[in-house]
Amino acid sequence: MKVQGKEQSFSNTYLAVAIRITIFGFCAISVGLNAYAEQYNQVSTIQEYHIAPSTLGKALSNFALQSGVALSFDPLLLKGINSSGLNGQYRVDEGFQELLKNTKYQIKQTSSGYALEEKPQNNKRVESVKLTPLLSKANQDLHSSGASSDALLPTISLKAEDRRASLQQKSGISALGNKSILDTPFSIAVVTSEEIEKRGAKSLGQIFANDPSVYTPTTSMTTDWWGTQIRGLGVRNYYVDDIPLSLAWGGDFPVEAADQVIALKGLTGFMYGFGSPGGAISYQTKRPTSSPQTSLQVDYRNKNLFSAYLDKSDYLSSIDLGYRFTLGGDTGQAYNDTKNKRVVSSFALDKQFNDQLSWDANVIYEYNDRKQEPIQFYLDQYEIGNTNVKLPRVNYNYSNLNIDDSYYKTETLVSSSSLKWKLNEQWNTKYQFGYSRKKHFSNKIFATLDNSQGDYIGNLYNFAGLSQYFFNQIMMNGKFKTSWIDHDLVMGAGYIKNYDTYSDFFWGDFFQGNLYTKPDYQITHPKNFDLISKGSPETQKYAFMSDTLSFGPKWQAILGTRYTKYELESQDNTSNNYRANKATPTIALLYKTIPESTVYASYVEALEPGKRVEAPYQNIGTILNATISKQYELGFKYEIDKLSLTSALFRVERAELMDSFRNGLRYLTQDGLTNYQGLEFDSKYKLTDRLKVGLGFIHLDSEIKHVSEDNQSIKGSSPAFTAKWQGVINSEYSFERIEGLSIHGNIRYNGSSFITNNNLIKVPAYTIMNLGTSYKFRLNGYDATLNTNLNNVFNKKYWAGGGYNAGTIGEERNGSISIKVNW
Repeated sequence: MKVQGKEQSFSNTYLAVAIRITIFGFCAISVGLNAYAEQYNQVSTIQEYHIAPSTLGKALSNFALQSGVALSFDPLLLKGINSSGLNGQYRVDEGFQELLKNTKYQIKQTSSGYALEEKPQNNKRVESVKLTPLLSKANQDLHSSGASSDALLPTISLKAEDRRASLQQKSGISALGNKSILDTPFSIAVVTSEEIEKRGAKSLGQIFANDPSVYTPTTSMTTDWWGTQIRGLGVRNYYVDDIPLSLAWGGDFPVEAADQVIALKGLTGFMYGFGSPGGAISYQTKRPTSSPQTSLQVDYRNKNLFSAYLDKSDYLSSIDLGYRFTLGGDTGQAYNDTKNKRVVSSFALDKQFNDQLSWDANVIYEYNDRKQEPIQFYLDQYEIGNTNVKLPRVNYNYSNLNIDDSYYKTETLVSSSSLKWKLNEQWNTKYQFGYSRKKHFSNKIFATLDNSQGDYIGNLYNFAGLSQYFFNQIMMNGKFKTSWIDHDLVMGAGYIKNYDTYSDFFWGDFFQGNLYTKPDYQITHPKNFDLISKGSPETQKYAFMSDTLSFGPKWQAILGTRYTKYELESQDNTSNNYRANKATPTIALLYKTIPESTVYASYVEALEPGKRVEAPYQNIGTILNATISKQYELGFKYEIDKLSLTSALFRVERAELMDSFRNGLRYLTQDGLTNYQGLEFDSKYKLTDRLKVGLGFIHLDSEIKHVSEDNQSIKGSSPAFTAKWQGVINSEYSFERIEGLSIHGNIRYNGSSFITNNNLIKVPAYTIMNLGTSYKFRLNGYDATLNTNLNNVFNKKYWAGGGYNAGTIGEERNGSISIKVNW
């Protein structure tokens, strides 16, 4: 049946109105701020309290708010602890005592108010969280009687974890019990929303600029096209709160909706079943906060790109429901002459029914209309047969690379919901379901680069596509003891189905061009985005289990397995389906020399799905079996006081897909084994109270082995676009004389790599420097942050290679400035 998928235009008026509303709100709030900036005297008489049942952190905050006292505590200490509330007349100390009854915490009075007793922890800082200036009954009496404005409530100060560099953060790997990064026997990189905002990051390359193991040739404000790599292997697995999302081609996930972005290195087999063995990218979305917060951020990027985003979180005590929403968008022209229009919205809910049962849900939507972006080049036909030939020189005259009426538009939707049930103090369960879809409308220009003079053959790629995922999973986690061994057991089962629907593909309308002249090509091919061709649906039914065995304070072992039942259905509903049933183990041993360090060894297997060979190969219809890759890793993690350090030796063995030519005819075959082995290192050190430095690198030694007679010419070669060395130096300095002002920067080296497996021509190495500043200050009594960033400071001209034989002209020097106000 024909499915209508007409391109849905998004009116310019809607985006303009959304940005005007947010900017108008920013101005109105700034003008309207007044006497509430000052603190008020503490009231310490008996008061009537009505604190609704909620989390303990919310209950304490509401009690302090009604009491008119300053309270300092770490919300992470109280995570997962609920309160039955408080009703009646109490003094301040009595009320705190009642709320904390049957917990392991108590309140102590300090010179500045009250604080929750806690054990000392590293990597903590104090942040001020401005609460809505409500009046307690006593304060209302003072206010109505004309008392001084000093009677208003004080700011509540909360301790918050410095999330930028802590190995104590949760890893986000729920299938292993959601341990800290320090106690996880795999390499993990976490980038928080604070870091993303500070560095003005918009693309995966900018987000992971300080992690040399994560690489992408895709420049900012262009469409990502199969380019992202982890440890030299392409990333095909992207997840949003565990929901799979198709992002390998045709776009990124909106970072404005993400609380943190995680690179999971080598753990795809156990975490997600089928996928690339290099790793996965996981987005953790923003959740409602424990206290009301609102922020407005306005950005400007050259040439003429404006953005505005409103982020609000609040709590409805009458129904015990927390919510958070984000709304905003971009409009204008980027540094590379790309014309961009984008709208992003997200909405999240948290509901605590009682001490045992809670529920959450979220929806994220993005519409991205990117016009006239630079041509995407392919390099595999460049100077065929020649060696030691350099790629053409690069200039940043983007007008020679942009074609009128070319565009790539995407519409992204991710929705999920989960129900959590705490069975008792040791056992809990979680059911999660979700849906994701990404719709593509391509009128994009590609080109095959021919020679060092910059000649190329260009063509139009016109199509529409819709990729959808349906996700269901139930998981149980429990802790128990057998003899002298402690167990942390995780069990789960789930079902994933995905399928793609496409319009007719058009790859043609060929034209000749040159990098250094404006092409005279005009797009005349008619656009038809009717979705008429349904791809082969894929289903995964799976079950997994892991057990962390603790043999005292120093030794741990992790045993896990995942069983996946995979089916690739035929397009015509015939019996010509492909099925595979595979079990993949995960094994790890950990030794903690001290509580702040971990030495580990791990082994994990990953599955890559089989596939049915399609045209233009001569063996069309042939089924290629699912393959298993293996990863071995030996690592060390350490974090104490001023130093954080992670390192890993790893080896990945992966089966390859290769083109084989027989009698001049092209066949797709499973041929050869590629070994990726290397050393990964990352360190951060606080030289002084104001200066932090970081150093990281990855060294890869990769080789193609065990090939057939048809491919003996590439035996021993390095896989395409796999650099031997990549490295990063970064630093941040906070100025003493200007409180709140800091400067940050990094220098990243990306090594040279071969364009194809034949190892004839290389993409040269290049080094990029980025700089930025961040200034935290008070604006009309509210917290504000001004961030500025300059990318490619010295305007380095370079080629970047990656993906399927693809090459990208580098990113010209460009800058951004943003201001964010919180209240």
